[in-house]
This record gives sequence, structure tokens and C-alpha cells, in this order.
Amino acid sequence: MKPVQFSERDHDLVSAAVMEAEQQTSGEIVPIVARRSDAYHDVGLHWAIGTVFVALAFFAFFPDYLRDLAGRLLGDWDHQVADWKMLTILLGDLILDFLVVRYLLAIMPLRMALTPRATKARRVRRRAILLFRAAAEARTAGRTGVLIYLSLDEHRAEIVADKAINDRVAPEAWGEAMALLIDAVRDDRPGEGLALAIGRVGAILAPHFPRAADDINELPDRLIEL
Repeated sequence: MKPVQFSERDHDLVSAAVMEAEQQTSGEIVPIVARRSDAYHDVGLHWAIGTVFVALAFFAFFPDYLRDLAGRLLGDWDHQVADWKMLTILLGDLILDFLVVRYLLAIMPLRMALTPRATKARRVRRRAILLFRAAAEARTAGRTGVLIYLSLDEHRAEIVADKAINDRVAPEAWGEAMALLIDAVRDDRPGEGLALAIGRVGAILAPHFPRAADDINELPDRLIEL
């Protein structure tokens, strides 16, 4: 799958969608897109450590294999290798296994593929909440901000809202907006997907937080790419 890209047209489409949605509601809608929510360095480390334990368990169950390996490496035809030499070879093999896996998982697509879905979900959610607090919650006087967050490499999206909104809008109400966004991104229409999701969020907010004549626009009406 080729990387999702947001064009200038996508930015214009999203900005227009935010402005149109906020004509119906006093709520502020903030769309943010990130390439990924975490570097997942620890995932590569965990796989490398796991490989070391698997290799160690293998040699523990099949010690003759280690003895044969040591004999071939040292050219000892009788396979009478001193214990310290075998242990040194074992240590070298474990270090090599660790380094090979660690550096293979420096390749980001491979690291992402081997990261558990639950780990991705937790970190996308955590990043969405942090961004919401910085970009919306702390900057909306009425506590009526909504963040639509899309993390591209994880293929996940989150919608985070202020407490005032959560008190009136059930969490499942955001499901349609999420579905519109994810389906469009899957079809390589990211800008259109965000615009559709923003429109749906605006429609959800309108009955609970209608636009008043004296409302001011507290946040920029644009897509933020990190």
C-alpha cells in the first residue's frame, strides 16, 4: 500500500469542511494528521530480546547442536571442546541474533508490521489525547472542542471531545464519522474522508451546541499535519 499523502486540494477541502461545520455549531473542530503516533523503538527491542531467549532455549534443549557447532567452528574433529569455548560461542551467537533482529526492525515498515494491534491502538489513543489537550482543550473557552486525529502508518483514527460534549453525546455517536473517514482513507481519498467526518461531527454537535450570534472562532479552520 502506497503512503497516504495530503495534497493542497485536500487541505482546501478540509478547511472548507471545518468552516461549513462550524456554521452550525459553537463547537470547535480540529483535524490533525500524523504519519505515526510513536516510533515503537521498544517493539524492536522486545523482538530482539525474545529472539535471544528462543535461541537460548533451543541450545538448552539441543546441547549436542551447540557442541557440533563449536566443533565445526574450531576445527575440532573429535568435538572435544572446552566448556568455556562453547559458552563463548553461545554468547557470540546470542549477541549476533540480537543485533540482526534489532537492525532488521530498524526498517519502519517491518517494525510496524510486527507491532501488535493492541499496542498501536493504545499509543494512537494516547497521542490523540495529548494533542487534544494541547490543541483544543486548553484553547477553547467553552470547553466545546473536538479533535479528529488520523495516524496514517497505524491505519487508525480517534475522535476526542471535551467533557461538556461527552456529557451530552454518547461515544457511539462518533462511529459513523469514524467509518466515513477510514473508508475514504482506505480508498486513497484522505482529504474527502476527513471532510465527510468533519461534516458528520458538525451535524452531531449542532443540536447540543447550536451556533449563537456572538460566537467567535477560537481555533484555525485548517488541517494540521504533523
